[in-house]
Amino acid sequence: MSPLLIAPAAFAATMFGGLVALRLKDRLHLILGFSAGAVVGVAFFDLLPEALHGPADPPIEGMLYVAGGFLIYLLLDRVSQLHGHGAEDGHAHGAPRSAMGALVLVLHSVFDGLAIGFGFQASAAIGLALAIAVVTHDFSDGINTMNVVLKNGGQRRDGLRWLLADAVAPAIGIAATFVVHLPPQTFSHVLAVFAGLFLYLGASDLVPESQHAHPKLLTTVMTVLGAALIYVANAVLA
Repeated sequence: MSPLLIAPAAFAATMFGGLVALRLKDRLHLILGFSAGAVVGVAFFDLLPEALHGPADPPIEGMLYVAGGFLIYLLLDRVSQLHGHGAEDGHAHGAPRSAMGALVLVLHSVFDGLAIGFGFQASAAIGLALAIAVVTHDFSDGINTMNVVLKNGGQRRDGLRWLLADAVAPAIGIAATFVVHLPPQTFSHVLAVFAGLFLYLGASDLVPESQHAHPKLLTTVMTVLGAALIYVANAVLA
């Protein structure tokens, strides 16, 4: 089975998730709450286990890469805020942050595709298991991408552009594995860095925004549901 056959399913799941988020933008705080849980869930239940299960490195070294990813996003986030500070247009403040958050999600989707391709290099069974897991959470990836753009002042067209990029990204990653052979240890480090990025994005960005000026009970429930969905998906497919 060719891993490229997975690409259309990943594309469709991502686009559907993003369009759902766009359709329900009047209830964005609830979608943001779900997105926060999903993003943190991907970090804890998907990226971290894969990263720390990698070859050779002790767990403490893997956690250094996680911390590095968290701190990198923190610094970039502060730089983007300084870039927009003092702008008269509120969208000018949010534009760098929305682009940065969306870019992180797109890059993550590229590595999802790489994981599928490398999995198929190992065996068809491993590749298929990874593909099912990726497609399962691509729906939440689409939601997350649209939400990161909209909540930081991005326009509808900006959200759709980033959503399209996120939907295409897994296919790019899969295609790259036909010519690139990434050492397993390096791939584990990359996954750990993205775990740190996702932890910052969820805990410092999406969770506070989802609870701003809205009832905290419902948004908290949605956050727990988002994390639980990612956990169940990974547990069932493990």
